[in-house]
Order: sequence, then C-alpha cells, then structure tokens
Amino acid sequence: MARKIRGRTTLGVIVGNRGFFPGHLSESGRAEIVRVLEEEGIDAILLDVGATKYGAVMTLDEAKLCGNLFKANRDRIDGILITLPNFGDEKAIANTIRYSGLDVPVLVHAFADDLTAMGIQDRRDSFCGKMSVCNNLKQYGIPFTLTTLHTVKPDSASFRADLQRFAATCRVVKSLRGARLGSIGARPASFNTVRYSEKLLERSGITIETLDLSEVFGRANKRKENDPEVMRKLEEIAAYVDVKGFPRDNLVRMASLGVVVEQWMDDNDLAGAALQCWTSMEEYFGIVPCTIMSMLSSSLIPSACEVDITGLVGMYALQEASGRPSALLDWNNNYGDDPDKGVVFHCSNLPKEVFEEIRMDYHEILSGTVGRENTLGTIQGRIKASQFTYCGIATDDLNGGIAAYTGEGIFTRDPLLTFGGYGVVQVPKFQKLLRYICENGFEHHVSSNMSRVADSIEEALGKYMGWNMYRHGESVAYE
Repeated sequence: MARKIRGRTTLGVIVGNRGFFPGHLSESGRAEIVRVLEEEGIDAILLDVGATKYGAVMTLDEAKLCGNLFKANRDRIDGILITLPNFGDEKAIANTIRYSGLDVPVLVHAFADDLTAMGIQDRRDSFCGKMSVCNNLKQYGIPFTLTTLHTVKPDSASFRADLQRFAATCRVVKSLRGARLGSIGARPASFNTVRYSEKLLERSGITIETLDLSEVFGRANKRKENDPEVMRKLEEIAAYVDVKGFPRDNLVRMASLGVVVEQWMDDNDLAGAALQCWTSMEEYFGIVPCTIMSMLSSSLIPSACEVDITGLVGMYALQEASGRPSALLDWNNNYGDDPDKGVVFHCSNLPKEVFEEIRMDYHEILSGTVGRENTLGTIQGRIKASQFTYCGIATDDLNGGIAAYTGEGIFTRDPLLTFGGYGVVQVPKFQKLLRYICENGFEHHVSSNMSRVADSIEEALGKYMGWNMYRHGESVAYE
C-alpha cells in the first residue's frame, strides 16, 4: 500500500508594527521571519510588502486587509504566527484574527532586543508588546501558544524548535477536526474498557464509520487467489515480512482481507481504522489480521486492534505530530522492582518501524482456544531502544467531554524474553502516571510513537481541541 504523504504546514503570518516605534524593524523583521520559515519547510501567507507599510499590520483597515487575505486562504492555513519586530499594535493584531474567521492555533513571537542597539532608532520593546498582544487575545477569547523564551531571535535554535513544535500542534488540530475513522466489527464482548461515545467524538469533529464483520468476511470470500488485487496484496505482504513456509491458503485469506479493508477505507475517505481482531476473525475466517494492520500503520494509516477507537485517535494524533507510524500497546507488566520501568506488549500488529527485527508467526494466546491453524499473521519482535511519546484518550461520557494524557519516556535495552511485540519502557515517576490512569478510568491501552512530541500533543488536545488534558512529568534523556 502506498505510504501516506504529508504536505507542508502553512502559517498565516501577522507582522506587527506601531507608529511611534522604529518601522524599519518591521520591514527587516518580516524578511527574516519569511526566510526562517522557508528554511524550516513551512509555507507562509502574509501581506505583500507593498500592501501596507512594510507589509505589517497597524491600523483597523490593515487588520481587515490581512484578515480577508487569511479568509481567502482558509483551506490552506493550518495556524497563525504573530511576530513582533517592535512593540506592535495589539488591537490590530487581535482584530486581524477576528476578521479572518479562522479557528486555528496561534503562536506569539517577539523579537529580542540587542543590548548594543537600545537607542530610539533601534529599540524594539517587543518584550513589552508581547504582553499587550497576549492580553488582547485573552480578551478576544483567542487561545494562543507561547515561544519557549519570552523574546527570541528568529534565527536561533530555540525559535526554530518552537516553530517545529507549533507546526506539529497545527497538524494534529487540523487532522482531528474533520477526521474520518473506521470501526470494523464489534468490540470484544469482555472489553468494556474500549467503550466510547461517538457523539462526543463527533462534537470534536471526528466522525466514525462502521462496518460489520459479516460484510468483511462476505466480501473477502468472494475474492479468488487469481484476483489481481489479491495477487498485488500477496506481493506486498511478502515484501513486508518473510512468509516462507506458511500455508498459501492462509496468506490468500490474509491478502483478501487486506484488499477489502483498504477498498472500504478508500471508498469512505478514512484516515485510519480500528478492527475486531478476536475471536470471530479466527473462528470464522481462519487468520489473525495483525499483518494487514501492521502494514496499514506502517503506511501512516493507523490501525488499532480490539476496536479501540479512542486508542486509534491517539495513534492518529501522534502520527500527525511526528510524521512517523504509531503503535497501540498495553501497559502490561512490571519490570522487576524498578518503579519507573514496565513492560509494554501486544500480540501484535505493531508497524515494523518500531521493531529491532520482525517475524510472522501464529498467535500464541489464541492458539489454544481457536486452533493454531486459524491464527497465522502476528508480527512479533522486540521494540528497539528509542525515545517515545505516549498518549491515552477516553470519552468521559458522565461529564460530557473528552479526556487525555500524554508524556515521554524511553524504550530501554533491558533484558526481556517473551513473545508478541514487546519492550521495556522507562517513564519518570511512572507510579504516579499509573495511579492517574487508574483513578481517572483510562483503559490499559496506550498509543505510542517513537518521537518527542508531547508538548505539541498537550497543546493541540488541551488548548485547541478543548479536552481535559494531563501532561505527565518531564522527558528522560535518551542516548
């Protein structure tokens, strides 16, 4: 399956100016911001230099002009960057966003003054102006993001990192608002943990399309081995994982399932899907779907097991923030007596990018129940040592909202011998996190991504999606 390609982030840029401050700073500041954005792979939509004085915004008419420009490009703009080369006019900036009608993340940036240029012709006072802008945004009810440093040079490593974090936040918000996700089959009967509210997700812009397993099996059984689409999928499976020695009939069923699921997702414009993976699949179709799901996630089309829709939302958010495949795991075991370490596991359908190496195998847990011959297709191996971000999401039906948590840790190289897809994690103050998960009714599943994007996830889900957000701890150093 073709890997999903992520486009460039586009920001609407508001350059501030104020009449009795040095205007040339707005002109040079605008040029520097445009250059840095381009170098960071971010597209910019902003007023031409000739449209207003220095291409900046200072008056009500200029706010309308810039707001209309943003409105005309609303389908392209993922977020707004406010940059203050001098103090800036806080009312004009807030009015620009209001006139634009956009509801996107906003980053507020202020240039740093130079101690050698503090005379009347060169002093910026952006330090002070930023406070005034934030004050007005607060009054207008416009949520915003701050740079790490109160004032910062655009060409600095700190600001470039701020830009990338903000771009990730923008991608998550844009992706979730209007996301279409698939739910294939009923949740496992014994898993009340994966209950969720479609209505609460819909209120946040996330639509769920459903498909019954009987339809999946019926469509797949109509596919023959010589079907060109089945043949193509067989080749893709063999290119993804070694299939030598496994029964051809099982692999054909696996390929037929892949064709049906992908076609349904394409027909319904779905960005990801959660699937009922046991035990109807094994009893009535004769395989486990893990390989197909692993391949989807590897292609940046997240696939969650056990019909865990909120786990799928977490996978999707992490993927959009990082551009890397996500996995769904169980917080599964303690690791000896170390309170900050644990074992994570799934059977598994994890994308191959997270493993040291992979192999296809039979499902060890289900084999004793449904027959080993009906359980081919798990993707097994140890998760490689890496940094990672985790995310848990739940619909809080009793309080009418969505709750989430996020944080960062590492996959370690600590010894462990077991089966499935597994790894050892180290999370600072892990016991505090586990207590939070239990006390707040989150499930045992957790979405994971080999990246450091917790800052972006926290801002996107909490500040801009309006969910009840918990950020756990600090990152642990990864070497």
